[in-house]
Amino acid sequence: MSINKLQDSLRTINEELRGIEERRERLLKGTRDIVSICSKSIVDLHYGRKEEAKEKLTDANTMLVEFRSYSRKDLQKYLLLPEQEFVEASLLMSIVENSEIPGVSDLGVTGSAYTLGALDCIGEIKRIIYDRIRRGMTEDAQKNFNFMEHLYGLVYPLAIYDNLVGGLKRKLDVAKILIDDVRVLLTEESRRENMIRAIEQLEKRISSAKA
Repeated sequence: MSINKLQDSLRTINEELRGIEERRERLLKGTRDIVSICSKSIVDLHYGRKEEAKEKLTDANTMLVEFRSYSRKDLQKYLLLPEQEFVEASLLMSIVENSEIPGVSDLGVTGSAYTLGALDCIGEIKRIIYDRIRRGMTEDAQKNFNFMEHLYGLVYPLAIYDNLVGGLKRKLDVAKILIDDVRVLLTEESRRENMIRAIEQLEKRISSAKA
């Protein structure tokens, strides 16, 4: 009984698995770096450092292109999170610049990463809205809220594919809570502004009557 083919087969399998493991290790480290860069880009955007944010996004995109060659078909799942973070940061950049929102083909990511990243961006829009309200920019805050609601409405029909896009339903639920929180805040802010205007008008009438 010859075992030559058995030995050859197992030797080949060992080499294949070693190659996959090496690529996996490179992906794990590289994708962590991409996630970190995208997170820092988002922080830069919130602090008004747009040029620094753009540079980081460019670096992240370059790294994604490189690591896609390592992932091939067998390790593509390791790109989901970094692509998702890249989408979130890229959409936020467009919102901050009031420019056209990039599509999935513009960013070169998978449909799942694009969808999940778009939902994650809702949380960052909430931060922008809170900042606008704090600075007295209520009208701008309302515009961002309108987009926030519209984005949620566009993604919501995809909820039926939660079994294909893991975590989609959960992220939709979180986004709905965030939107409801912002709606309450904007309503309260509108009432506060109306009350201030009413008091100011009353004070003017009282001053006029005394004159």
